[in-house]
Amino acid sequence: MARGAACESDARLLLGREALRPVPTLLVPAVLLGAALGLGLGLWLGRRAGRLCLQHQKDDAQLLLKNLEPNAQSPSEASSPIPRRRKRETQISQEEEAAEECEPSFNSNITAFALKAKVIYPINQKFRPLADGSSNPSLHETLRPAALPHQPGGPSPSSSLGSLSPAEKDDGSSSCSSRSAASEDRLLCHAFLPSGSFPEVLACESADINLCVYYLHLKDLHRLDTVLRQEQHMMFIQIFKMCLLDLLPKRKSDDESHQKILSKQEHDLEELEKELRVKLANVEALSTNDSGYITLADVEKKERDCAEHLTDHMEAFWKHMENIQNSLVDQFKCSSAKARQLMMALTARMIVAEGLLRQSQDLQALDTVQRTLGRVHMAKLIESLRTQIQEETKCRLAAMSHSLDLLTAQGTLSSRQKEDLLAQQHKAFWEEAGHFGQEFVQHSKDLVQASLARQAEGTAKLSLAHEEERRSFLADSPLTSDPEEFLKAFHEVLERQRLKQSDLEEEEDIRATEAAAALCQELYRSTMDTFQRLADALFLHTLPGLSGLPRTECSTLQQEMQEGAAQRRGHSDRFRRQQWGLLQELLEHDRQEWLEECALSEVLQTQLREEQEATVLGVLGRLGGLTEESTQGILQGHQLLLHCVLRRLGLRSDALATLAQMRLSGKKRLLQELREQHALEQAASPCVDEHQWQLLKALEARAQEESSRLEVDAQRTRMQLQQQLLVEAQDVRQRLQGHSERAVGQALLLHARNAATRSRAQDGDDFQRTLVETAVESVYVTRASVGRLAQAHYQRLGKAAQEHTERTLQQLQALHGERIDSYKLQKKQAMDEPSSRRPAGGSAAQEIPHRLLSQQRRFQAQFTAHQRLRLDTQRQKAGVLAQLEAQLEAQLQEAEQTFVTELAALTRVPLMDHKPCPSKLGQPGVFPAGNTQSCPGPFSPRCFPNLWPLRGAETQRGNPQGGQRLRPARPHTEDKCLDYMKSSKQ
Repeated sequence: MARGAACESDARLLLGREALRPVPTLLVPAVLLGAALGLGLGLWLGRRAGRLCLQHQKDDAQLLLKNLEPNAQSPSEASSPIPRRRKRETQISQEEEAAEECEPSFNSNITAFALKAKVIYPINQKFRPLADGSSNPSLHETLRPAALPHQPGGPSPSSSLGSLSPAEKDDGSSSCSSRSAASEDRLLCHAFLPSGSFPEVLACESADINLCVYYLHLKDLHRLDTVLRQEQHMMFIQIFKMCLLDLLPKRKSDDESHQKILSKQEHDLEELEKELRVKLANVEALSTNDSGYITLADVEKKERDCAEHLTDHMEAFWKHMENIQNSLVDQFKCSSAKARQLMMALTARMIVAEGLLRQSQDLQALDTVQRTLGRVHMAKLIESLRTQIQEETKCRLAAMSHSLDLLTAQGTLSSRQKEDLLAQQHKAFWEEAGHFGQEFVQHSKDLVQASLARQAEGTAKLSLAHEEERRSFLADSPLTSDPEEFLKAFHEVLERQRLKQSDLEEEEDIRATEAAAALCQELYRSTMDTFQRLADALFLHTLPGLSGLPRTECSTLQQEMQEGAAQRRGHSDRFRRQQWGLLQELLEHDRQEWLEECALSEVLQTQLREEQEATVLGVLGRLGGLTEESTQGILQGHQLLLHCVLRRLGLRSDALATLAQMRLSGKKRLLQELREQHALEQAASPCVDEHQWQLLKALEARAQEESSRLEVDAQRTRMQLQQQLLVEAQDVRQRLQGHSERAVGQALLLHARNAATRSRAQDGDDFQRTLVETAVESVYVTRASVGRLAQAHYQRLGKAAQEHTERTLQQLQALHGERIDSYKLQKKQAMDEPSSRRPAGGSAAQEIPHRLLSQQRRFQAQFTAHQRLRLDTQRQKAGVLAQLEAQLEAQLQEAEQTFVTELAALTRVPLMDHKPCPSKLGQPGVFPAGNTQSCPGPFSPRCFPNLWPLRGAETQRGNPQGGQRLRPARPHTEDKCLDYMKSSKQ
């Protein structure tokens, strides 16, 4: 095949060489005809190209102006804060079409070079070539902040508007989950420069104004927590002082021991506060780096660590309160009863104080939210004033371009001259705009320093005045008056001081905003004067020399240029008003979100409080046997700790809501910019063509897509943070449960000790011991008589035990029957309830989740009712058993009293004359208060006067009647009697 192809090629070559030999007779006519056709076609093409270039000359000049300022839009677009990629793509396509139409004319003016440069160089390039070969930075590229360390590029409406095709939307919907995960990671890695005060936010050049303001909101929450904690400690000291004066009246307030107790409490609280400050300072130092920037992940970690340290401090304060009773007993020799009374009074009054602190915290948190939204509004106002000079620059340059286009169309100026003038004016105007920004940053730093100095001075003066006011109040208010009224009055004083401090900070914020606005206006007027001088130089000096026009005509042209700029500023002002309307809607939406978060936090706190209260009441109900004082002490202690926990969780919930706003800040800003651009395009012209209508529909669809995506992201973010809050609430609940368990254990231990003390008192009864010894020595007591008494006593004990067993079994069977009946009734009611109705118009796919949810709720309700029934049954069982135990105790005491009575009758000892010596807690020889007699012992004549005369008579008379001497029974009879007595005791 290769040889065949080669042969064929050789044949063709040979044939071609023979055929290409010229024919002399046809050569001259062919050359003449070709020259004529070429000349005619060239003339026709040249004339057509000239007409086309003349038609597009004005459009080319406008496109050149856009080359000079690539990111500048029309005057109505000038105030838009975002680049319009869609419009740029449209303009590029139009320019490419114009370039293709003008392409045959290769000798056109320099606009062709500019058009080619526009097509060749990338759209987002920072420096683009101008007509004269120079380059100027774009305005938006200049004002855009530099990339921060570890900060990835976030989403922008420019990139989003470039992907509006259906295919790309399908791709985006298929990869929604991966994009959401990547977006979340990108948000957590987003870095910003935190500000220490609101004036610094006004002066910063960062685009993350919302992040800076929300960071200040977190700092306000920490400051509120610190102030309330200090108030809690001050109120604790005052309450402790009142309790000391009430329960220990012998120790005056100026007593050394009294002051020693108070000093120890103050020192312990100061140590706790100092330890907390050190931990928080370490967390603050670890959260910042050398560059000064901080990421959202660092902020969340910092808040989480601070919350953990604050929870530890709260638990340390609980332990400090628990150790007060032991400290009073061990170190200051206070009785246990007095210490318990002091702790109960202290706990009850601290509950009142915690209630006041919680109300104040809720109000202050809402005020902080309003203050934060006001700060966002003021920061946006200053940002708008700072961008006002840029809008003015765009409007003036557009008006100048229009005026120079008129001169070029009239032939007064050449295209080259017009381009040179536009380049010069562009450079001069944007240099002045950049100078405006630099001057604002430089002067605003001085304003920040002055504002911080004024605020520090005012805070110092207020601190001194507040300290003096607190001293005066504590000196004038008696502590022995009504404790609750004193606490309310003291809290009002501290609340008024906090409000004064907050008012001072708000006034300083407003003053700083007014100073920044005045600085913007001053610099704006100065820049406007410079713009006017540049315009005068152009129209009154440069143009008359270049165009040869008289100064009057150039002055008229300048006036027309100013009117055109004013008209464009009017469009810009209308768009700015629309921007402010959208901003107000956004702030109102944010305020509603804050209120919803507060409502959710309140629901969580209510649920936790009800659950804890029900748990403690159930435990105390099941225990039984505790005294009313012990039960009241446990409930008060648990209520106090619960108030502290709920107040801590409330502040933590506010902080998590702030973190959620910080996470969603960038996406909200993107959605806001899309809505602003949609409003701008909609108000650009009353009549829209097909292309503008498609652009509006694309913008609207994109805004709706971003809105739905924002809702999904907001819900996911809130669920994540709420889950974190639930985990922290579970941890705090476990700590609270541990303290409650210790309190219940201490109460049970005290109850057991009291029961053992009562048992020892019964076992050590003096009268019974003396009666047994008398019976042993008595001649009237024999083995048979003691045996009969013991047997009768055993029968009574056995009968009482048998009756107790029968009654217990009968009562338990009755309770079991009642429980079975209640369970059957509950089951019947559950079966009789109508089944869950199907949702109206719902399909099977909608019915299944509805039925599952209904079954889940019904099961939870049945489980709760079953648990409540079991708890009620256990409570009834405990009550019945306690009643039966009391009856058994009464029967045993009656049997014992009967045995003692019979034994006393057998020994011939009158029962009324042999009352035991008064004793306290079963200790012999201890009389009640007010009785000055002392009992020397169980065998003292003063304790049993009727026994010792018998022994004295025996000694004096010698032998009794009948010749028998009264003496104790025989030893074996005595031993047997003692054995019987011991066995009867057992």
